[in-house]
Amino acid sequence: MSEHEVSCVVRRLITYPVKGCAGIELTHATLAATGVDHDRVFMVVDDDGGFRSQRRDPLLAIIRPAIDAAGSRLTLRAPGVADLHLDVDLSSARRPVRLFGTPYFGIDQGKDAATWLSALLGAPRRLVRVPPEHDRVTDGWTPGTSGYADSSPVHAVSRASLDELNRRLDVPLPMERFRPNIVLDGWDEPHLEDRIRRLVIGTAELGYAKPAIRCAVTMVDQDTGGKAGPEPLRTLATYRRAAGAGAGVAFGVKFSVVRPGELTVGDSVSVTSWHLAETADNSREPARM
Repeated sequence: MSEHEVSCVVRRLITYPVKGCAGIELTHATLAATGVDHDRVFMVVDDDGGFRSQRRDPLLAIIRPAIDAAGSRLTLRAPGVADLHLDVDLSSARRPVRLFGTPYFGIDQGKDAATWLSALLGAPRRLVRVPPEHDRVTDGWTPGTSGYADSSPVHAVSRASLDELNRRLDVPLPMERFRPNIVLDGWDEPHLEDRIRRLVIGTAELGYAKPAIRCAVTMVDQDTGGKAGPEPLRTLATYRRAAGAGAGVAFGVKFSVVRPGELTVGDSVSVTSWHLAETADNSREPARM
């Protein structure tokens, strides 16, 4: 069976309202230009406005957000501490923040959020939200826009890719280590998602942006917030070294939103454009279907 004939469906949809914190499983989602509902619209920063992630604050993993459909009420939960309930502030003064050294703005969510996060994480921290006027252009094969995600707004991984990795590991790892928005299922061939250039799911269309280059976050246990390295990076480095995509190993892909729409778990995935062949720099024109 050729890759064009293999059926594939959306097995999981996940949004991460607070960058670096736990995700929320969805059965249905609206896909906006900036990604899945409420994805990475909040970010934890230090007193200087620098963003914090699990790379340096691994305990972010144990914070479990909940957010209402309108995005107006945010709850943060973590083991051993009282829940924090916040009315989301969209009108206060903007404060400078930095994401990978690039300046942006955020709306500070107040003293209660700062106190709660600082006590849990053991250092001064504040919570900011993307301002409504936020306009961040992302790069890649298909440019797009994003909130506070590392780069492109949508991250997808296939179940087959994780199965192949786990076949090589002594102890299998859950998909949560890779924090995808969309988990694809139905393909037998691992990393087939690398070759997608356009796909339609539900009423939405996505365009390939770049491979997902993995970092130390994959070595954080998402249940405990403890560092559990060196896997999976040690094993991925033996067969997933990225050529022409920067230093590191690639696992999963990043997409930009070409057409916003609605997604549901179980939706069929229609790939309308494939890359002709795997190459080091993904420079060849894709096949059109």
